[in-house]
Amino acid sequence: MSPPMRRGRFGNGIEYLAVGDGPRSLVWLQGGPGSGFPPAWMMRAFSGSWAPLVDAGFTVWMLTRRRGMPVGHSIADMADDVAEAIARDLGGRVDVVVGESYGGMIAQHLAARHPDRLGRLVLSSSAGRFDHRGDDADRRGVEAIRDGCRLRAGAALADAMMPGARFWMVRPLMAPLFGWFVTGFGTGDDPLVEYQAELAFDARPVLPRISVPVLVVAGDRDVVFPRQYVEETVRLIPDCTLVWYEGLGHLRACASGRLPHDIVAFADRGAPAEPPGRRRT
Repeated sequence: MSPPMRRGRFGNGIEYLAVGDGPRSLVWLQGGPGSGFPPAWMMRAFSGSWAPLVDAGFTVWMLTRRRGMPVGHSIADMADDVAEAIARDLGGRVDVVVGESYGGMIAQHLAARHPDRLGRLVLSSSAGRFDHRGDDADRRGVEAIRDGCRLRAGAALADAMMPGARFWMVRPLMAPLFGWFVTGFGTGDDPLVEYQAELAFDARPVLPRISVPVLVVAGDRDVVFPRQYVEETVRLIPDCTLVWYEGLGHLRACASGRLPHDIVAFADRGAPAEPPGRRRT
């Protein structure tokens, strides 16, 4: 059975979806650009993937970006928004922050700028810089989200997540599903603000300042955050463990059923167990 969910908004305009009521706290920062929660039926389908976290005693807080961000709001500013929500609404500190894709970009700045707000950091399919070949698809996607055109947004997301000739037959089939998923992902110009912030992103200068333990989980076929960028990120973070999800690209690594179990193991023991077929550096 999927754990029950509750929704709300923090005082600074960040919306949340909370699952579980355990004594440990975990903040999940979504991918993007654009952030929000898909329809309730889709969220119920996805919430079961959080069961290992809830069973391990976590209350999971999935956060959007702040609503009504001004033009020029940077990814570092978004990290400050998250730190403010943790300070005011989540008791001042959380045990684990998980940053997924775009959320991982924010999480890197959060850990570097506000180390007292979190105990551990997990970067899922993210790195200190990314491949800009998907910029046009991201632009088309955020414009479609702003305009409320679900199918066009889904098509752009499919282009970004499944690039290349090998997926040419799959992308049109996935576009409607992706369009449903991004329904409600941002209001007004917020998605475009996120897109502009993405273009300027480069966290490499701040990575050596991250003092909390970090787990980086990445698919070795990810074209958004390719292998060389992930390995560079791991070298720059002082206390960092890397786990490859072999044979997986960006989207499948983000959705892997291994991820919640690796998060729990990292929170409990400091590093995931090493099952056959995976390499840890």
